[in-house]
Amino acid sequence: MSGSPRFLLPAALGLLLPFVPATPVGAAQGETHTYIPERGFQSFGVREPVLRLAPGDTLISETMNGAFLPEGDRDRAGEVGPIYIEGSERGDTLVIRVERLALNRDRAYSGTSTGFAALTSTPQTAMLHEPVPSRRFEWVLDLETGTGTLELPASGKDPVTVDLEPMIGRMAVAPDRGEVIWNAAPGNFGGNMDTPEIREGVTVFLPVFEPGAYFYFGDVHALQGEGEITGTGLETTAEVTFVFDLLKGYSIRWPRIENDDYIMVAGSVRPLMDAFRIAHTEMVLWLEADYGLDRWEALQLLSQLGKARIGNVVDPHYTVVAMFPKKHLPRP
Repeated sequence: MSGSPRFLLPAALGLLLPFVPATPVGAAQGETHTYIPERGFQSFGVREPVLRLAPGDTLISETMNGAFLPEGDRDRAGEVGPIYIEGSERGDTLVIRVERLALNRDRAYSGTSTGFAALTSTPQTAMLHEPVPSRRFEWVLDLETGTGTLELPASGKDPVTVDLEPMIGRMAVAPDRGEVIWNAAPGNFGGNMDTPEIREGVTVFLPVFEPGAYFYFGDVHALQGEGEITGTGLETTAEVTFVFDLLKGYSIRWPRIENDDYIMVAGSVRPLMDAFRIAHTEMVLWLEADYGLDRWEALQLLSQLGKARIGNVVDPHYTVVAMFPKKHLPRP
């Protein structure tokens, strides 16, 4: 990567990097496609695509229902996809700009379960006590004010109303080596990263392992705290608009995210400390390769200026996001 020429990204694409060592191949404005999904998938992998798009194209769609929604809503559950991106090959980087993420129902559901949790025994985390009881909590969403309200009858307290911060928990490509991976898991292919940083206005970068990329998305949360400690955010659905592009011949090893203020790397594995190490190691290598920093000076800057967010500590792999402030990135 470090030996490649640097180019400014076209402003028309809405991408925010000061420079990258590859040029997006999509036209400044491609075709717009509207797709209403009829079924979802419970895994990420190569299968017959539901749609084929070209770099530069825009997708207008909606997410499917999460598993924590009421029983009657579960017929349309799972991840939307896969979407085949024409021209993408192993070693490329898929670029997804989240142009719009608009909640489209007035309820969200969260709670406790015996399958995912940070503070109870689960199949992945053995403890010598009974699991917490399985409970469901219904939040009332006010889409005009962007707030959610939870009643607290067991506590005998007034309802709590909070500001919503919609995010999308799952964005993925088909994993490496032909693997088919459960949609609850995150990894270097993206997946169920559950980081609040993936929201409207950000750009997500995913490594391509299979020709066509096979992009999936879903799992919208109206709000989620760091760690997602009960195993659920405010599970709901949304209308989405994505703009796709492709960095040909530009390889990344782990998902990257960018907003107006930060460049970010998501690392996902257990234990949590190794996820932290992956994210921050990849950030140092990124600063070295693409921004011309000496490795140890990059490490020093990251150590003093960096931030870290915990996406989840409940999934089969945990996710940590390393963040570096863009205002301190060196210019070419």
